[in-house]
Amino acid sequence: MRKERVAVGLDVGTTKVVALVGNIVDGTIEVIGLGKAESHGLEKGVVVDIGRTIASIRKAVEEAENMADVRINTVYVGIAGKHITSINNSGTVSINRPDRIITPDDVRRVVETAQAIQLPPESEMIHIIPRQYIVDGQDGITDPVGMTGTRLEVDVHIVTGAITAVHNLVRCVEALDIGIEQIVLEPLASSMAVLSSAEKELGVVLMDIGGGTTDISVFRGGDIWFSKVIPIAGEHITNDITVGLQTPIEEAELIKKTAGTALVDSVGEDEKVEVATIGGDEKKLASRKKLAKIIEPRIEELLDLAMQEVEDAGYRDLVPAGLVLTGGTSLLNGIAEFASQRYDIPVRLGKIPRGIHGLRDIVESPIYATSIGLLRYAVDAKDFKKRRLDRRKGSLMSKLFTWFNRFFRG
Repeated sequence: MRKERVAVGLDVGTTKVVALVGNIVDGTIEVIGLGKAESHGLEKGVVVDIGRTIASIRKAVEEAENMADVRINTVYVGIAGKHITSINNSGTVSINRPDRIITPDDVRRVVETAQAIQLPPESEMIHIIPRQYIVDGQDGITDPVGMTGTRLEVDVHIVTGAITAVHNLVRCVEALDIGIEQIVLEPLASSMAVLSSAEKELGVVLMDIGGGTTDISVFRGGDIWFSKVIPIAGEHITNDITVGLQTPIEEAELIKKTAGTALVDSVGEDEKVEVATIGGDEKKLASRKKLAKIIEPRIEELLDLAMQEVEDAGYRDLVPAGLVLTGGTSLLNGIAEFASQRYDIPVRLGKIPRGIHGLRDIVESPIYATSIGLLRYAVDAKDFKKRRLDRRKGSLMSKLFTWFNRFFRG
């Protein structure tokens, strides 16, 4: 029997808002609607103007509704921003029943012990991701239910965010009478769109370089081990071009996309680019070499900061699959080659995988990695209807913890 439902991924970024409507049919995604709007009211992934953010979300949602001919009632919404932090923790419980058979209640108990950490008063948990279970010393277990043992342990990855940042994002969505199925860490969502199982198993760094933030995540053994968001991304390159070439911000963004490169040595000395002047309608010729010399140092700074985070966390030498770049800034000419040369590791651009139908030719760009990943997240979610009813009965954040463990290991 065909199982069909509609899910919506909502990517509220610093420079753009994307609403993607997917028809989920027997585990595959048919993209039937896309809405995109310029993002106003956010800085570095964080809401700073409620009204303008609501207006941006409304525009993207209405466009997606019109294309898909559906009413959007609930969404999976991505979250990022410099307030995001993560830690790894573990928990242990004893199995004292005579039969020693591990039950779902035991799994719930052990995850609860792992999440019992002291958080700063301004932070709250967004995700508690079980990476592996250990039964009587046997590790690498993904689902211990039904196994026999006396001691159950779990290793978890805990993602936290600032309470105000999380709640302001929720307010913006719910102001449009749209419910939130789940808040999802954006690098986690992007990983579901562009990383292969082999890369996650071997060890890989995913870097989602957007407009206002760069989202970093490390995967090993099939699970996420590290996540971090840094507040430097594509708009910083655009701002440097604006100053360096004395051109309006809109023109700088266009020039970056059409003539920019991260490789200074790939540009000839006599190459020119036409640039609009500030405060006038005149055009001038600027050196493309000069443009590259503006871009390359900023890319170097951004990538160095991101890779330093990976090294400080202890994973620099544990990612033989290398680096995967996604997000709008990953489309910058030469960025993958620059990264590969600088860090002497394999680097590729994240591409949307198979299993995406419908508007695939439109959404296969890296700029839609997060929204596609949110739909993939919805595909794997368990008890879809029940979880939506649960959300209406209780608070959003209190339900997220139970849902996430059920989704990841259900």
